[in-house]
Amino acid sequence: MNDPSEWRVLIVDDDPDNVGVLELVLGFHNASTRIAASGEECLRLMREAAPNLLLIDIQMPGMTGYELLEHIRANDDWRDIPAVAVTAHAMSGDADRVMRAGFDGYISKPIDVASLVEDLRSILQAGGTYE
Repeated sequence: MNDPSEWRVLIVDDDPDNVGVLELVLGFHNASTRIAASGEECLRLMREAAPNLLLIDIQMPGMTGYELLEHIRANDDWRDIPAVAVTAHAMSGDADRVMRAGFDGYISKPIDVASLVEDLRSILQAGGTYE
C-alpha cells in the first residue's frame, strides 16, 4: 500500500481546518478520502464501507480518539485497519501513550504537509497493511 492512490482514508476530526489540510494533501496524491466529524459518525461510515487507513484526532467532543479506537479494535472486521493518531498533543510521553493505546502511528499537529504522505507510508510499512 505504498501508492497513496490505493488509500481509502477515513479522516476523523472535528476541526474543519485540520480536515481541509489532510484532504488537500491526500487528494493531491490521489488518495480517496471521507470525513467524519465525530467518533459516532466514523463508526456509521465504517459500517457502510470500511477504509484501509484511519486518521483519528485524539481530542474530540463526545467520543475521544482513544475511545473510538477501542470500538474499532473490538470489531473483528476492523481490528487490523491501520489507525494513525493525528493530534496536537506533542508533549513528552504522548507518542508512547498513543502507541500503547493501539494506534499504528502518530502524526503531530500542525501537520507537516511536505512530509505527511511519506510519514504515512513509513507507518504503514512498519505496521503492516489492511486491504
